[in-house]
Amino acid sequence: MAKQEEEVILLNLWASMYGMRVRIALAEKGVSYEYREEDLRSKSQLLLDMNPVHTKVPVLIHNGKPICESNIIVEYIDEVWKDKAPLLPSDTYDKARARFWADFIDKKVFQIGRKLYTTIGEEHEAARKEFINSLKLIEGELGEKPYFGGESFGYVDVSLIPFHSWFHSYETYGKLNIQQDFPKLIAWGKRCFENKESVSNSLPDSLKVLAFVQFLRRRFGLDE
Repeated sequence: MAKQEEEVILLNLWASMYGMRVRIALAEKGVSYEYREEDLRSKSQLLLDMNPVHTKVPVLIHNGKPICESNIIVEYIDEVWKDKAPLLPSDTYDKARARFWADFIDKKVFQIGRKLYTTIGEEHEAARKEFINSLKLIEGELGEKPYFGGESFGYVDVSLIPFHSWFHSYETYGKLNIQQDFPKLIAWGKRCFENKESVSNSLPDSLKVLAFVQFLRRRFGLDE
């Protein structure tokens, strides 16, 4: 069981959906930690030391030991701080299924979603169609359940809910209407915000994210 005197540090960038996952997981477990914002254009020596392989955020440092990659970090948090409700299901099959969808979110929703604001022309149109298909699959997995794991907020919810802050940006640059076309996902997101302080206190405002995306597009030379 975790003790209050343990040192927990999170290296992160506020706009990182991966970092948001870690913040939500820590909040769900009631873990106190020190938050350190990183400038990825001028990375701290601590980040370079703690994640020398990828040199990216988020990185959780627990008693001086680094844990990298958001899904691995969330699972680590779930296993170390066991005194609060688990995020991963106990059933082996359900656990494997949750990991599958978290992997799908990373490889499809994130990767394709990024193309919505970083590409143009045929590549952008292909990404738009693939993004819509990915959301259809995810909404189908949610079905009529309040959360992806059923009645309780869990691992897949933690993996996906950070994207809610990015939906406005995806709509803006992907020419989408997620609100209209994916009502179950929108209702799920609202439910997470209303019922989970770990979510409402961890996710940035969608307009702030949009401003960040606009900044990125200027850097990429896509906007004046």
